[in-house]
Amino acid sequence: MDSRKVVCFIIFFFFPQFLITVSSSTEFCFTSACSRGEAIVQFPFRLENCHPKRCGYPGFDLFCNSQNQTIVELPNSGKFTIQAIEYETQNLWINDPEYCLPKRLLKLNLSGSPFTGVFYQDFTLFNCTFDYRGLDPIACLSGENYTVFATSHKRAISFLASECNLIATIGVPVQWTFLEPVLSSDLSGDLRLQWAAPLCRRCESRGRRCGFKSNSSTEIECSNVNRHGLPRRVRYALIVGAGVPAILCIVGLLCYIRGRVKRFGRERHTTVEFTSVAMPHSTITSGLDSTIIESYPKTVLGESRRLAKLDDSICSICLSGYMPKETLRSIPECQHCFHAECIDEWLRIKDSCPICRNSPNSS
Repeated sequence: MDSRKVVCFIIFFFFPQFLITVSSSTEFCFTSACSRGEAIVQFPFRLENCHPKRCGYPGFDLFCNSQNQTIVELPNSGKFTIQAIEYETQNLWINDPEYCLPKRLLKLNLSGSPFTGVFYQDFTLFNCTFDYRGLDPIACLSGENYTVFATSHKRAISFLASECNLIATIGVPVQWTFLEPVLSSDLSGDLRLQWAAPLCRRCESRGRRCGFKSNSSTEIECSNVNRHGLPRRVRYALIVGAGVPAILCIVGLLCYIRGRVKRFGRERHTTVEFTSVAMPHSTITSGLDSTIIESYPKTVLGESRRLAKLDDSICSICLSGYMPKETLRSIPECQHCFHAECIDEWLRIKDSCPICRNSPNSS
């Protein structure tokens, strides 16, 4: 196996394994997002299939759905889209990926998750057989013959209780507190939640970054964000990851050029030898006519590389061995054989056999 094949073998077989080893031994905790415009994900949150386990706090796993929305799955309430995350206040805003948040609110249960509501407002839902002017219907819960309303206003609740069917009264984690009861709401606004642990609020407000101290530790530390944007380990890994294939490619290119130069040297050496043999004293002599040369018998060499009148396995002109399927030409007077292209070129310059120096009959 020549040097070029060895280098190619190293690049295509060993280098991918090297990258796998580097990536598995060095865990990167980048900030990430499912798509442009989506919430930025960093500690204590982590994106599955993107961040290692140590990059997120337990219970803060997120993933991207087929629409590239950022999804959080609450243990007792199912999946919700993350609309925004504010790390300095430790708040997040969620909504329903199916665009019917009121239906999800009827079964909302935040127990078992690290999140709680910031502000709560009680809303009472009614199923009515008429449209009530001044109240906003909840479209995704209403039908052709009935309309669902939600209100926190006492008078509206008293009226609707006598005219409609009560569905439920639920506490909604609203975005802010209302100074006065809400007459009507379609309950489609984002829900505002917060988390208490891990406590990274002060760290984030100072422009620093929270995270685990080590792969095996559950203790939280507050570290400076690298000015260059990447941790030192990441920069080293990227330098190695880019440098090693570049070096291998350069070595492979140099080996290829070296092989080409050596091949060119051999070809040139053969040409020089042929010229020196053809014209040893720079004396120009007249050779045979092309029609005479073409009249000399030609033979295609078989797989056995044997001919009845073949005395040697090497062409005396180019000094290369005969190979199967090559065309040989013999001089009738002396029966000496040569490569057809070699003897044709020779006889155009010299009118004698290269071996016995006898001149063929030019007639």
